[in-house]
Amino acid sequence: MTHVLVINSGSSSIKFQVLDPDAGAEAAPLVVGIVERIGEETGAVRATINGQDAEVEGRIEDHADGLRRAFDLLADNDASLEKLGVVAVGHRLVHGGQDFSEPVIITDEVLDAARDNIPLAPLHNPANIKGVEVLREALPDVPQVGVFDTAFFHELPAAARTYAIDRDVAEEHSIRRYGFHGTSHEFVAGRVADHLGKRVEDLNQIIFHLGNGASASAIKGGRPVDTTMGLTPLEGLVMGTRSGSLDPGIVFHLARNADLSIDDIDQLLNKKSGLKGLAGANDFRQLGELIDKGDENAKLAFDVYIHQLRRTLGSYLVVLGGADTITFTAGVGENVAAVREAALDGLEGFGIVLDKEKNKNAKGPAVISAEDSKVTVLVVPTNEELAIARHAARFSAQQ
Repeated sequence: MTHVLVINSGSSSIKFQVLDPDAGAEAAPLVVGIVERIGEETGAVRATINGQDAEVEGRIEDHADGLRRAFDLLADNDASLEKLGVVAVGHRLVHGGQDFSEPVIITDEVLDAARDNIPLAPLHNPANIKGVEVLREALPDVPQVGVFDTAFFHELPAAARTYAIDRDVAEEHSIRRYGFHGTSHEFVAGRVADHLGKRVEDLNQIIFHLGNGASASAIKGGRPVDTTMGLTPLEGLVMGTRSGSLDPGIVFHLARNADLSIDDIDQLLNKKSGLKGLAGANDFRQLGELIDKGDENAKLAFDVYIHQLRRTLGSYLVVLGGADTITFTAGVGENVAAVREAALDGLEGFGIVLDKEKNKNAKGPAVISAEDSKVTVLVVPTNEELAIARHAARFSAQQ
């Protein structure tokens, strides 16, 4: 058997999985693991290997040290990369800028382009690149494939990807709507079509990827025509700690009147806003508990969150000229029935009728709309790692 190692490298952690790219979406990975607290006094490598948990603790100097320890942990549990038959490595790369519209075999030139795009994703691209550099050195004979979060949205229609600012400034600084979570949106769109026994080319789809980060997409005939995230993952829906879309004048107001620096505002809008900023909690379980206790701030946070979902849904129905399907995915989308119910409440006039019992008990992939609903509503689990593994297997085979 042949398998793919999937790497998601962050600034202080590395998530990894070993998967069969030909397996179904419900199949469990052979290995799921994480390297935690890189560079701190005490770090850890934790993994589930063929259903068995294993871990090792100790200081992890850097990403290279972390991956070495991870590979040693696998080998010590009779699951070395060689024994697992790893034939390719798939890397999640957040921002491909205007350079990448599909996965690519990672070469020196690709890495140089990724470095050039660091200003577009200063928090993500450096860590992603570090992971690639380490894996290329650790496994020099194994093809490395980069899969970009932005790739699926690369060919958005010009009207959807263009911001109304001075075009020379926009061109010089690569300012456009890029969109993110593209790997998830593309994967879920295909899963929806498969579940309904239809071709993705024959469907108008609205997909809500709702996790701590949240985005929506309008997909016509398998191709995206709009999405909520923009130049960065900050734009769009209300998220766990991110504000989502704001009047740009708020930034000027804070800089001029609150004596906040650009870095202060960046931290405020990315880390201290969204549900956390409104209610002090960005976990929906905790938010629900606060609401049940009568916390007005928590109730307002929930209402603001839902309001943005409904505004986006309405606009995408118009963009698409009507939808065949509405799908909820990712941690919140898959698991919080109250969000799905509130987002679709009272939309019978638009042909959207939720079956509340199906919604309450949904275990995706599942249809949760009523029999008489003209629009099919679904819950479909996303699996970005499997999507990356499939891309990596396909592109490495072409090398």
